[in-house]
Amino acid sequence: MPARVLLIEDDEGIARLLVTLLSRAGFEVLRADDGRGGLRKVHETKPDLVLLDVGLPELDGWEVLERLRDVSEVPVLMLTARTDSTDKVRGLRGGADDYLTKPFDNGELVARVEALLRRPRLTDADGEDVVVDGALQIDTVSRSVRLDDREVAMTPIEFRLLNALFRHRGQVLSPEQLLGMAWGDTSGISPDRVKFSVHRLRRKLGWDADGSPIEAVRGFGYRYRKAMPS
Repeated sequence: MPARVLLIEDDEGIARLLVTLLSRAGFEVLRADDGRGGLRKVHETKPDLVLLDVGLPELDGWEVLERLRDVSEVPVLMLTARTDSTDKVRGLRGGADDYLTKPFDNGELVARVEALLRRPRLTDADGEDVVVDGALQIDTVSRSVRLDDREVAMTPIEFRLLNALFRHRGQVLSPEQLLGMAWGDTSGISPDRVKFSVHRLRRKLGWDADGSPIEAVRGFGYRYRKAMPS
């Protein structure tokens, strides 16, 4: 069964090119021409990958990515006409898996789509169903996190990242190891995604960099370093 790619692109010329290109490469291609329609199709069709344009009308690509990452870990490849590196940083920080600027090479785009689709999906780690560290509770059955008796909303990637760090507490994990554990990406490409996701995770849990149990070890990676106060 061919992989299903959802294209969210409002430019008709580019959309026709991409539909033709991806169809010839063997993918089933679905299309939405605005952000709201794209989000609806994600829920309705459960695509294997989303190809997302930044410059969409009304609800732009950044907003679509943010809403998508609240509910899904589907791989997202973002497209933009801007070459500014700050856009790339913003995309990766927001949870995009890859980023490509227009005009793009047709072969490179197909290769990137194929690479994202090859990444294995992770299952929950073996071990206890619920682990507790002071005020923090991680439930791997319901895939939920509670802090100070309040539930903290997590994306699937954020949950797996926190779970991986906690279950290896005291051990320094490299960005490449965390890419494998949380993203299922064994290629080691774009380790900056780990840095941005750690930042988002700390912010969600209300931890500043100095007081966070998640410690950055310069030149090596990250570790969950100490028990939180009750």
